[in-house]
Amino acid sequence: MSSIPASAGLLLLRVVIGITAIAHGWQKVWLNGLEGTAEGFGGMGIPLPGVAAPLVAYTEIIGGALLIVGLAARFAGLAIGIAMVVALVLVHLPAGFFAADGGIELVLLIAAGAFALSLTGSGGFSIDALFSRSRVARRERRYEASPA
Repeated sequence: MSSIPASAGLLLLRVVIGITAIAHGWQKVWLNGLEGTAEGFGGMGIPLPGVAAPLVAYTEIIGGALLIVGLAARFAGLAIGIAMVVALVLVHLPAGFFAADGGIELVLLIAAGAFALSLTGSGGFSIDALFSRSRVARRERRYEASPA
């Protein structure tokens, strides 16, 4: 079981990464439109931009929401982290480090946070933790009910 400070830290990380991911996915779907996003992806040299645009946009929106509530956080963190590494390599790396110059700074931070969540899980303040506690309680009840 996670300590309260560790769970609070993971909650903070989940919410910040989740909000950031949702905002970027929202931008791709509702501000730029998926067609505009695909055109932009194509202009940046991203392969299969018509497939990549909705895949990345909905990974960010759904993955971000999952992180915020702490449901399937390991999977969501992994998916968002992979999307950020692809963006880092294909788009941002040639521009250097700083985000103001189009560099890797922001996507590196998002990727690191997302991968950290995929490694640690969502912590005690999450739906994942509720499911885990429920499974443990059921297992304990079965063990207590079994004949000795």
